[in-house]
Amino acid sequence: MAGPLVFITGASSGIGQALARRYHQAGWRLALAARRTGEIQAWAAQQGLDSASYAVYGADVADIDSIVAAGRRCLDEQGVPDVVIANAGISIGVDTACREDLDVIARTYATNNVGLAATFHPFLAAMTARRSGTLVGIASVAGIRGLPGHGAYCASKAAVISYCECLRGELRPASVKVVTISPGYVDTPLTRQNRYGMPFRLPAEVFADRAFRAIERGSSYRVIPWQMGVVAKLLRMLPNALYDRLLAGRPRKHRQGQ
Repeated sequence: MAGPLVFITGASSGIGQALARRYHQAGWRLALAARRTGEIQAWAAQQGLDSASYAVYGADVADIDSIVAAGRRCLDEQGVPDVVIANAGISIGVDTACREDLDVIARTYATNNVGLAATFHPFLAAMTARRSGTLVGIASVAGIRGLPGHGAYCASKAAVISYCECLRGELRPASVKVVTISPGYVDTPLTRQNRYGMPFRLPAEVFADRAFRAIERGSSYRVIPWQMGVVAKLLRMLPNALYDRLLAGRPRKHRQGQ
């Protein structure tokens, strides 16, 4: 099939699946990567996708060789993507006093940070040679200010924001764009486990449509929904003492096994 190609990680559920649906609706070919390939195949069959319009690649973004191999297979089988979306990520509460949570922190960084860089890696040379393409990092509003009990996730998403900003400057001379999308609360299986209020929560399909349009425009950085961007900026401006009091007693994200 003709048409532009998008490569999406974490495409078996949640935001990744919603983005795949939105790009398919716009006539794009899909390269979908995830550990749970069976769920992607079942979803594609349910959506009635033409087998020529998509390909599925089994990969674990926390394993560098695994996700790099998936990217290279995409290059060989479908060509150079026009857009690469590093969406796969995990979010687990941590307590640094617990030894087992140090392993959770390491796994979070391996997935959310190293995995993001490894997702981009296979495509950089080809995009640079072609002098076009867009790399998209899915960050989070949680990366703008730290939340008690969310140390691994907040730190990893702050790193996504900084890393993508660095990469944007590096690739500008090659005309390759880097877009950072920071979701607020999006209704997915992941966020449904949260035990605290989630203001301005969006259905995944609404988020995907807004993200699609931001990526099409080549926005360097976008918070979705915009209201959460305003909230985050206000929280960033608060003095530490006031911010700490404001969050005192706030319910924390579930730790592993809870």
